[in-house]
Amino acid sequence: MLVLGADRKGAGDLADNNDALSKKNFNTELLLQALRREDIDGFREEFLELHPYDQASFFSALDEEARMKVYHFISPEEMAGLFENLGGEEDEYQDVLSEMSPDYAADMLSNMYADDAVDVLNELDKDQVASYLTIMDKEAANEIKDLLHYEEYTAGSIMTTEYIAISANQTIRSAMHILKKEAPRAETIYYVYVIDEEKKLVGVISLRDLIVNDDDNMVSKVMYDRVVAAMAGEDQEEVARKMRDYNFLALPVIDFQGHLLGIITVDDIIDVMDEEASDDYSKLAGIADLDGMDRNPFSAAKKRLPWLVILLFLGMFTASLIGRFEETLNKVAILAVFIPLIAGMAGNTGTQALAVAVRGIATGDLEKESKWNIILREAGTGFITGLTCGILVTFVVYFWQGDLFLGALVGISIFCTLIVATLAGSLVPLFMHKMKIDPAVASGPFITTINDIISILIYFGIATAFMGYLTK
Repeated sequence: MLVLGADRKGAGDLADNNDALSKKNFNTELLLQALRREDIDGFREEFLELHPYDQASFFSALDEEARMKVYHFISPEEMAGLFENLGGEEDEYQDVLSEMSPDYAADMLSNMYADDAVDVLNELDKDQVASYLTIMDKEAANEIKDLLHYEEYTAGSIMTTEYIAISANQTIRSAMHILKKEAPRAETIYYVYVIDEEKKLVGVISLRDLIVNDDDNMVSKVMYDRVVAAMAGEDQEEVARKMRDYNFLALPVIDFQGHLLGIITVDDIIDVMDEEASDDYSKLAGIADLDGMDRNPFSAAKKRLPWLVILLFLGMFTASLIGRFEETLNKVAILAVFIPLIAGMAGNTGTQALAVAVRGIATGDLEKESKWNIILREAGTGFITGLTCGILVTFVVYFWQGDLFLGALVGISIFCTLIVATLAGSLVPLFMHKMKIDPAVASGPFITTINDIISILIYFGIATAFMGYLTK
């Protein structure tokens, strides 16, 4: 099927495309020459031999005029495999889809795996989604609509309905017949799921077991009936953890009554892990979103400003806090020299503890420990690091300034600060996790600023209390 504007003539300027693709592991020059000459047969012969990922890499580097020729050269069904590997963001999906005719785009979406089509449609406006669903194949549209109803970031939202299910009361021979028949449309055939008359999940059987067992054996005798499954509303991060723990290639998704709704494959979980890691990192860095590299400075600033504004006011509070100890600073001006040291050490140790805590929550390791064990371990870590750094800085300041009491003051301040900062860096994300708030929100800049405030209070509090010894 032709796309709108696909009959445009002219070889176009493909020099930039050739530069962008020169390092790929396929014959880009041959493909580009076929596009220039509008050699459909030559292009298809070379292009369709490529892995879909390589097809997507080639396609992404083309300019719009060259892409228009690609739409003319390959069918919507062939385009579906490419599009599933495009890995684009909202703007890229919209741009590419807008180049296609609506019928071509809808046909392509119909031929994609349902979960991948849902991922694409979730990036589009509701009006666009409704338009595509209206002109799509009805069966595919209904399948996609069912998946679109699930809340984002849940097992239901990332599952696919292209799986193979058999009955427990049939033979291996008949199960293999179903497998061969349904395999072309299934996303994976390594696991075959067993359901009863009410479509409830009762077992699973691997492809290996189907092959090695006698054809006359009953499925119920061979299947594994202790099936690990995910609930449709389960968080995708928990699903990823479950698949990691059990080393599954696919995981069934059920409702609260045990009906089999779909499966989640390992490729979807890899995407989830990448997405969650990017999300956690962006929050730890105090950035609203880090899905892609922003080329527009205004867009980049928009994502970074919210946290920076909050931290700006917290910084002003820190500055006003120091102002309250103006009298102490006037009497012992040397104290100001060590403010960056105290605050910096507090921020560093707090960020270390935060990173360990967030990772422990993400992997589920911290959930296996009691709260008191965590508190005691972190307090012990803070005590050891604080004592070591405190003793070191005491002697450094003493040899530098020749004042043992000043060195002891700075050392004690660091000792107390590191204990408190370590506990804060660990317990704040744990508290947030307990309150059902993403612990990554306790970002590095936030913890650093909070620990700055705590360290200033400790440092000047001790200095003010022992002012008499400092001014002698």
